[in-house]
Amino acid sequence: MSAAPDPASGPTSEPTVLLVDDEPDLLELLSYSLERDGFRVLIARDGVEGLRMAEDETPDVIVLDIMMPKMDGVAVCEHLREDARLRLTPILMLTARTSERDEIAGLEAGADDYLPKPISPKLFVSRVRALVRRSAREESASTALLRAHDLLIDRERYVVERSEETHRLPRKEFELLYFLASHPGRVFTREELLDSVWGTNVYVVDRTVDVHVRKIREKLGSAYIETVKGVGYTFAEAL
Repeated sequence: MSAAPDPASGPTSEPTVLLVDDEPDLLELLSYSLERDGFRVLIARDGVEGLRMAEDETPDVIVLDIMMPKMDGVAVCEHLREDARLRLTPILMLTARTSERDEIAGLEAGADDYLPKPISPKLFVSRVRALVRRSAREESASTALLRAHDLLIDRERYVVERSEETHRLPRKEFELLYFLASHPGRVFTREELLDSVWGTNVYVVDRTVDVHVRKIREKLGSAYIETVKGVGYTFAEAL
């Protein structure tokens, strides 16, 4: 179990996962499972330490418990999404709570995935591995500038420009907007959007799409993404 990197070991190509949780037994179990699967593991035992370590180490994936001392996981997630270097880092939220409200709170803060306790180590490692693969695919995708109405959607910088405004969206909000804007006029169900943007192996509720659409509308206005009652969403063909 690694609490900090070894400066003498030199650079590593192993994906780095930062675990932030205040349960020693769970940290030991998850770190052992990750290291056995080839990950480099960093550990923080409260939210403040986790935020500092994330800023210092810029890990490939961050795993946050929601209920922690000093700063809870939702607050840590919000701070991470305000950091330019960590804004797009995949975040997996863990919680002993199982209500939809708790899941939505984490996703609204910018988390990419959600896993309730008790945790299956095999499933946990699979979800972390999926986040690493998806992040690598997105980073290696060809640069694309998409113009949609008065928006310039820049996939290289993950920003949306409009007139003199520049909006830096969290990863999933950006990917959802980009996907819808790439298919103007086509209506997608929530299930189709979850599969296309979040992936088929990420188990989040349909409400997740509604939350992200609402966040996009708060930043850009409600005209771009239209609700089709009883079906889903579409990107407006005309404003």
